Amino acid sequence: MMESAVAKPSLLRNVVVRALFFCVLIVVFRFAYVVTLRGESCDLGDFCFFSLPDNFNLAAGAAKIGASSIIVTEAVRSKSVVASHRHLYTTKEFRKAVDFYSAMFQDLIAAGCLSQNSKSLCVETPIGQDVAALKEIGVVDAIGISKKASPPLVVSGHVHNLRFKDNTFDFVFCGGGKLDDSVRTFDFASEIARTLKPEGFLAVHTRSNDTYSFHSFLGLFNSFELISSRNIDGFDSSMPFIREVVLKKQTEILHRWDTEFNGDTETKCNVPGHKQELVRNAEPLIIEEPPKPWLTLKRNIKNIKYLPSMVDISFKQRYVYVDVGARSYGSSIGSWFRKQYPKQNKTFEIYAIEADKTFHEEYNTKKAVTLVPYAAWVRNETLFFEINRDPGKKAEENGRGMGRIQPVQSSANFIGDVDKIRGFDFAHWLKKTVSERDFVVMKMDVEGTEFDLIPRLFETGAICLIDEIFLECHYNRWQRCCPGVRSSKYLKTYDQCVELFTTLRQSGVLVHQWW
Repeated sequence: MMESAVAKPSLLRNVVVRALFFCVLIVVFRFAYVVTLRGESCDLGDFCFFSLPDNFNLAAGAAKIGASSIIVTEAVRSKSVVASHRHLYTTKEFRKAVDFYSAMFQDLIAAGCLSQNSKSLCVETPIGQDVAALKEIGVVDAIGISKKASPPLVVSGHVHNLRFKDNTFDFVFCGGGKLDDSVRTFDFASEIARTLKPEGFLAVHTRSNDTYSFHSFLGLFNSFELISSRNIDGFDSSMPFIREVVLKKQTEILHRWDTEFNGDTETKCNVPGHKQELVRNAEPLIIEEPPKPWLTLKRNIKNIKYLPSMVDISFKQRYVYVDVGARSYGSSIGSWFRKQYPKQNKTFEIYAIEADKTFHEEYNTKKAVTLVPYAAWVRNETLFFEINRDPGKKAEENGRGMGRIQPVQSSANFIGDVDKIRGFDFAHWLKKTVSERDFVVMKMDVEGTEFDLIPRLFETGAICLIDEIFLECHYNRWQRCCPGVRSSKYLKTYDQCVELFTTLRQSGVLVHQWW
């Protein structure tokens, strides 16, 4: 009987010990699974031994948002969605980002650009590290917006059409170079300006560090006052360098950062200094007349320093290429601009200005190109268009020579095939087509008319709308076919061409010798 009484407690103890051991194994296995597969992050529902910091009160922060009732509703709509994101908030990467933004926002508080009472918006923030940082330093009325919601810190929405009313926020932040990456920077900037209150502050982090892109950036916010600009180190390898720009919204347009002229008047403009700096970095001009220009000038194309290879062109409203004297699509648009010009992944609107009717039909099949079927000229008038050819060349196909235009009264000077065409005021057209907020590239090959068109661009101020010019200057050059014989088609000399290029560059226009 004594053995039976002793055996029962021993058996019970073994059962309890085994049950406890089994429970411990379950907890250990679960913890190891979560930590290993979920990147060292977990929550209380995962049997973990650590949770979110006490001062990181996500639910409280979401409930105190005052920007819109929509925000509160969406932020707490689904507990399951919130739970799926909670593991992100304890990762080392998230914590590092929060600490970085916290220090940055505290600097802005010290500068008077942000306060704990500021109603704040962080745009294009996928998981809301910047929003979390604002809440941690006491700016509880803060919310983020991104294409995909990440409750409770970030709601869904499009930055090009923000869901908030005009003049809603005291402070807006755009980090991570998101404005740089936008394909619609003008709409992006306009929506930020619309939702920010007058006297409100905007802070932007951009990757761009050149003077050209900085002025282009400021051009997006011409109703803002520049408060500060500084360079800081980033917190991860995706953006090691950051330019932080802080602006203050005013009630009216303060600046035209790029140019100072009215598009409807004949007002001259001064090319801004930051564009003049680029000219000094351009490839040198070929000053001495080459004996074989068809070789020298063609090879010089390899030396050209394209503007997008020197600066960031991100902060522009539109991207426009104007081919003046385009001829066929494959002449330069298809063979050079499409394939070789560095576009920084921007989509360009293309205008082909070509008076020769021979090429017009081809452009009917090029939907991405807008054909202007007239001759670029200094005014609107009827012109004679001559198809002329170099000495020794036969007229194999009517209309395939190089076209030269002159006013009607000068037609007696022509010796080739002549046709009447319509000329238009190119400078006036350019001012109606593009603006100082656009990035404009122009190639000009107009068979000598450049000596009329370029001065007209200066007279009207339209020259300031062009960021980069590829100009073929026509002169009485040595002929390839006939040694010792100069072309009789053009009266200008090579020295006059050099003078034209020099004048353009001295005026701050980035122009390249084209062939």
